[in-house]
Amino acid sequence: MQTCINSEIGKLEGVVIHTPGSEVENMTPENAERALYSDILNLSIASQEYAQLSGVLKKIAQVFEVKQLLTEVLENPEAKMQLLKDICTHERTPGMEEKLAAKSSSELTNLLIEGVVLERNNLTNYLSNEKFLMRPLHNLFFTRDSAMGMNENMLIGRMANPVRERETLIMEAIFNHHPAFETKTINPEKPLHGIPVDAKVTLEGGDFQVIREDVYVIGTGMRTSTQGIDAIIEHIKDQHRGVRHLIVQELPSTPESFIHLDMVFTCLNTDACMVYEPVVYGLNRHKTIYIRIDNNKVTINEQPNIPEALKKLGIDLKPITCGGKEDLWAQEREQWHSGANFFAFAPGKIIGYERNVHTLNELSKNGFEIVRASDVIDGKVNVQDYKKCVVTIAGSELARGGGGARCMTMPVRRAEVNW
Repeated sequence: MQTCINSEIGKLEGVVIHTPGSEVENMTPENAERALYSDILNLSIASQEYAQLSGVLKKIAQVFEVKQLLTEVLENPEAKMQLLKDICTHERTPGMEEKLAAKSSSELTNLLIEGVVLERNNLTNYLSNEKFLMRPLHNLFFTRDSAMGMNENMLIGRMANPVRERETLIMEAIFNHHPAFETKTINPEKPLHGIPVDAKVTLEGGDFQVIREDVYVIGTGMRTSTQGIDAIIEHIKDQHRGVRHLIVQELPSTPESFIHLDMVFTCLNTDACMVYEPVVYGLNRHKTIYIRIDNNKVTINEQPNIPEALKKLGIDLKPITCGGKEDLWAQEREQWHSGANFFAFAPGKIIGYERNVHTLNELSKNGFEIVRASDVIDGKVNVQDYKKCVVTIAGSELARGGGGARCMTMPVRRAEVNW
């Protein structure tokens, strides 16, 4: 599959997901915050809810599972040793490569995802409060962040928190070595033309949206730095592909529900977007900045908000309000539970949590039919029969992880959109 992401809404053809496993339960209330969670999850319930998301996706596109992809990459001896070397260097566990390499591909995959338990074979380890030598990847089921489609390329993330960096190493290995994908990876951590990378470069997929082939909307805040966006600008300049447009949205640093751009803004259709009004339109909002890149020439100015900036580029999106328009408390509650975080699998066809009833009512007022994921999976409903619909998945447990349907999906190929 040739990777190609030229929009947020084109008909989904290929997507990478990770079904959560025991790594989600390998945390305690004491270390949950370090794992970037505000609470611990019940895996049995989260798994049932996740099955609704994956079940719908398998009805509409080719679905790739991280575990299977990684296991198959580890069958390649050269790719296997390079990945283990990169991981052990990053996690400061020199000498572990050979020990890990002796494991079978499937066993090694489990260890790299679920964690390597610390052996109590010396005094330092015996007295350590840590359970793991290599910590579990608690956040891996949020596949959106570690790599992101950017036209024909896959842009590798550079995570703000080291606890997630192994995710990007795994994804880069998959896209560089797995025969299922034909793509080129762009890693902002690697020097461009020998120029050292700023240590402050961070970039996560929840902040990165391709609206049109030449238009990107990027959030900057807790997880994606301005230096990370500067790295994207340099890569665009290096490609010399004519005019490109970046719209950068500053995000509040608190609360944690504003972690990424897609928690306050997502594209739903060729004529509609979901917004959390207090951030996108609020009087005390943060800056919206427009950047035009014409080969090596970069011009920058400020804009009123994201929809206005997009409108000037010929993309006129009607804002639909997360939590409805009437009650600020409802807006806050539903935004907290990923009420603005929708995943489009075709123009006007989206997936989101059923718990955000005020948001769903607002979508219904704007012509979106409400469809239950279970009905799609059971064949009672065909999403092709609707012009616009929102497929609802259960989210009482998944939402506690701090993300929604967009967070849990990494599209690798979409059909083109007729704007």
